[in-house]
Amino acid sequence: MSERNAFDVVIVGGGLAGAAFALALRDTAWRVALVEPKPPQEPGDGWDARVYAFSPANVAWLRALGAWDATVRQQPVYAMRIAGDDGGHLAFDALEAGLPELAFIAESNRLHHALWQGLRAAGNIDLIAAGTAAVAWGAHQHELILADGRHLQASLLVGADGAHSWLRGQANIGLAFEDYHHVGVVANFACERPHRGIAYQWFRQDGVLAYLPLPGKRVSIVWSTTPERAEALQALPETEFSATVTVAGQERLGALKLVTPPQGFPLKRRRAEQWVRSGLVLIGDAAHTVHPLAGQGINLGFRDARRLAEALRDTRRAPGDLGRLQAYALRRDEDVRSVQFVTGGLKKLFGSEDGLVRWLRNTGLSVTDSQNWLKQALMRHAIQ
Repeated sequence: MSERNAFDVVIVGGGLAGAAFALALRDTAWRVALVEPKPPQEPGDGWDARVYAFSPANVAWLRALGAWDATVRQQPVYAMRIAGDDGGHLAFDALEAGLPELAFIAESNRLHHALWQGLRAAGNIDLIAAGTAAVAWGAHQHELILADGRHLQASLLVGADGAHSWLRGQANIGLAFEDYHHVGVVANFACERPHRGIAYQWFRQDGVLAYLPLPGKRVSIVWSTTPERAEALQALPETEFSATVTVAGQERLGALKLVTPPQGFPLKRRRAEQWVRSGLVLIGDAAHTVHPLAGQGINLGFRDARRLAEALRDTRRAPGDLGRLQAYALRRDEDVRSVQFVTGGLKKLFGSEDGLVRWLRNTGLSVTDSQNWLKQALMRHAIQ
């Protein structure tokens, strides 16, 4: 094994979570390799259909990494308005909670590119544009065999390669799986009236519709609905699709005009049966996925990256030390379980057509709205 191919940490997958984790190891004592066959391209002036809500704590972390810069087009969220399907309502306001903002909305591709720009300037990180072929598992070191024939040795392999993780499969780690039988339809629009940094969410009979504010008079939508309804929405002509989304959003922002074509993403809950083994850890979607109605999927992945990077600050033990990794997994478990429970529970609650359940869910929204202490607790959790 060439010394040049010996690393402390090898990360498989250079998406948002993997790239952010790698960047968090910049200027550490560890020698790091990030393996990603398709590095991000420089984004153009057009808008990316993939838009995420980022928690303030994660944005502060990304700023500290130098990735949340002027190239990332972002919009703070100052308030959120939630409507049930039968009169229930719930409102969150940053000002009431003494917060500068509740979240930030930004495009995936610009943040992704900014992360990689930081990685390219890091002295201890090798960026390897190659596919993966196999893994040779060892007692204290693992060997990653690349598609081009290279062998990389590592004390710690990090699986950040998404919901269909190749590395998770190579480790024969099982997956708890639930198909929500919903598709998330996403698109960006120009809106007639200013959104004023307010996000909207409607729980409807045909799913959940969210408006996420973008810079200027633009919004991104996520419409979580049945596969049949999602297919029908995506098949509509542009003007009819815009009109349908406008009406579904109660014309809250006036007429909407489509900016990016709609795309659909099947929604599933996944949870790896193990997140860590000696010399192996899964982060982000490789470890867990959730329903998007609370906007917490990418935030969970970034919190994984944050906590794992913190755990690796202690250089007295090898990065792949099992005790260190188990402590990390224990710390992350409650956060992930609670988000999966809440998002999955809300999807099922608002998916029921039972009259009593419908009354209970709408009453529950309004009761929560009347309890300021409860709303503040929910907001404090969401900003992490």
